[in-house]
Amino acid sequence: MARILISEPHPDLRILIEAVVRRTGNEPVGQGELTSDDAPAVMILEPASVDGLAAAALLRCRLEDLPIICASIFPPSDESSALLPVAHLIKPFRLRELEAAIVSALAA
Repeated sequence: MARILISEPHPDLRILIEAVVRRTGNEPVGQGELTSDDAPAVMILEPASVDGLAAAALLRCRLEDLPIICASIFPPSDESSALLPVAHLIKPFRLRELEAAIVSALAA
């Protein structure tokens, strides 16, 4: 079971993403649930969130190979593209698309 960090500012969407993560057999965690030594297996990020984007940039510095999945209402930006995400899903997306992106990120 992998720990998947979810950085989604909207509570309803976060609950939905958590359900998809659990459906893949993994454990969803929030930024506040990680210690400085924790290393999530994957990060799901809403890059429109300034706080989420900053957290992803810090994690990327510490964990160069961390797979990041962007799930956003906006198309890729210079800031999100700089994170080299393994997938960029545009909301609203199908839940099976997120599920496939998680499985693919974990297999990489």
